[in-house]
Amino acid sequence: MAKTDFKTIDQYHQQFSGEVLNRLQSIRNIIHTAVPRVEECISYQIPCFKHHGYLIYYSAFAKHISLSHPYSESFRLHFATELEEYKTSKAVIQFPNDKTLPVAFIKKIIAFRKKENEDKTKQK
Repeated sequence: MAKTDFKTIDQYHQQFSGEVLNRLQSIRNIIHTAVPRVEECISYQIPCFKHHGYLIYYSAFAKHISLSHPYSESFRLHFATELEEYKTSKAVIQFPNDKTLPVAFIKKIIAFRKKENEDKTKQK
């Protein structure tokens, strides 16, 4: 893979087109709707969103889009049933490009992560 130096999410998105770009933009819109004052950035050369700390990351691949989040056991337990449908690792969920993007599930993930981060901030 060629070395990249993305500074913005728009720059990251420019390397994609068609349905993959639409899927990325859809996730970005979901995040902005759920967390209106979310901060966009690039971290590890992929899109990242901050709200009271790191909220969520996403990245595109040939066969899927990955949604990454800071790992928490409560996240895994809360979404255990829904996560069974997807290929996952400790903190990454893969949404296959040949299936409909699970918008409702992504909205739930973002809402959960938002609350999780806000709760951590209140505890400090």
